[in-house]
Amino acid sequence: MLPILYLATQNLHKVEEIAALLNGQFEVRTVQDLGLAEEIPETGSTLEENSMLKAQFIANRYQVTCLSDDSGLEVEALGGAPGVYSARYAGEPKNDQRNLDLLLQNLSTENHRKARFVTVLTYHTQGEYVQFEGEIQGNITLEARGTSGFGYDPVFQPEGSTRTFAEMTLAEKNQMAHRARALQKFKRFVDEIGKSHDK
Repeated sequence: MLPILYLATQNLHKVEEIAALLNGQFEVRTVQDLGLAEEIPETGSTLEENSMLKAQFIANRYQVTCLSDDSGLEVEALGGAPGVYSARYAGEPKNDQRNLDLLLQNLSTENHRKARFVTVLTYHTQGEYVQFEGEIQGNITLEARGTSGFGYDPVFQPEGSTRTFAEMTLAEKNQMAHRARALQKFKRFVDEIGKSHDK
């Protein structure tokens, strides 16, 4: 029987990506399976803080093994914005299209379009918390391209690629993306723990 892992996110796109990457290692469940209807608080000023807050919220309330994710897009010409505020860049309520439109508007006169995507995962089990970070460098395109993915995927073109994340399949994106890189570190950690328990 696979160990159960609850994903401390209400973003079903993230659930889809993470579940695909953890295929066969865990039985992946969501906070909806726990009956959570309210928003998980994101009051931190960094991705690390928000990721930890989300994991602690689920762990404290439900005493389950969980994995949280906080991700952000950092654009050099905007001083690292939108960063920790990526999901709410254009204000409340969260809206991917309005965030995209505002980003392109703020970069409309900017030739320097270097950016990076960053993910911080927080794993909770039996009262212990461990964090894993992944990132990928790239550039912001002049216009949105592609229909796959979510968030800023239509305007993020990773280094070494001619396509945006939104022009890739989920499997292609998961071979290189920031969340995938953080999850690879998480999977190696879990494997090592498993090996030490087997000895």
